[in-house]
Amino acid sequence: MWNRILALAALAAAVGAPVAAQAQADVTIGRAPVVVESGPGIAVEQRPAFREYVVRERVPTFTVPDRIVVGTVLPETGVTYYDVPQRFGPTTYRYTVVNGETVLVEPRSRRIVEVVD
Repeated sequence: MWNRILALAALAAAVGAPVAAQAQADVTIGRAPVVVESGPGIAVEQRPAFREYVVRERVPTFTVPDRIVVGTVLPETGVTYYDVPQRFGPTTYRYTVVNGETVLVEPRSRRIVEVVD
């Protein structure tokens, strides 16, 4: 009976080892990964035209003390968000200009999902 239990335990360990090793592949050291909510942004070939559009519209820039990077959550008040025109593709995001940089923002969370360079 003990032999059967040991054989089952060895089998379970052999089957579970690849799964445990695969789980370890996502470990990061240092910074935590930034999770970006999925959705269509501005296509690479549309970015120059989109930047020109933002300049033409004279969208005011808002100043925040934080660095502007993907994952940053913008303040609840003091920032105005604008709809992205349909000609730049369908998107669920809004845009604004913060610290001189045009960014796409997820409207519900106010999280920056793309810095348009």
